[in-house]
Amino acid sequence: MLPKLVLTDIDGVWTDGGMYYDQTGNEWKKFNTADSAGVLFLKLLNIPIGIITGENVKMVSRRADKLQVDFCFLGVRDKVRVAEELCTKLNIGLDEVAYIGDDINDILLLEKVGFSATPANAPSYIKEKVNFITTKNGGDGAFREFVEHILSQNGLMNRVLIKYMKSQTKLKQ
Repeated sequence: MLPKLVLTDIDGVWTDGGMYYDQTGNEWKKFNTADSAGVLFLKLLNIPIGIITGENVKMVSRRADKLQVDFCFLGVRDKVRVAEELCTKLNIGLDEVAYIGDDINDILLLEKVGFSATPANAPSYIKEKVNFITTKNGGDGAFREFVEHILSQNGLMNRVLIKYMKSQTKLKQ
């Protein structure tokens, strides 16, 4: 299934789920740059990307802005409702959505989408609910692997790589 929308959680998927604090109490998160390639691959195919996270921290919206993620919902308690509202706006069904999440607050959405995934280090009760388990842990490129799996399953990985190389050639001229 080639999704018409890809949704993702952040903590435990794009990050290792850790919360880091400096001496002044500022929170830090480490993002793996490999995941930015997953965003780029979807953009090359004009597949919109949305972040739905329970966290409400500026660094997530900054990362989303930097990568030009299409939709970013922070501080979400009801992920299914937000996903349904976005699907209505885009005139698609949840069965046309792929979602990757890693924890208990993701279960309901994982069960409702057309294609679901979780990182390798997710709890077993999450792994039991999904279509695909990445070999990568959250924060180690799990989102990119999820995207590459979708593209490979749909015979699109080579097409995306060619599009990427052509776009880089144009930049060099």
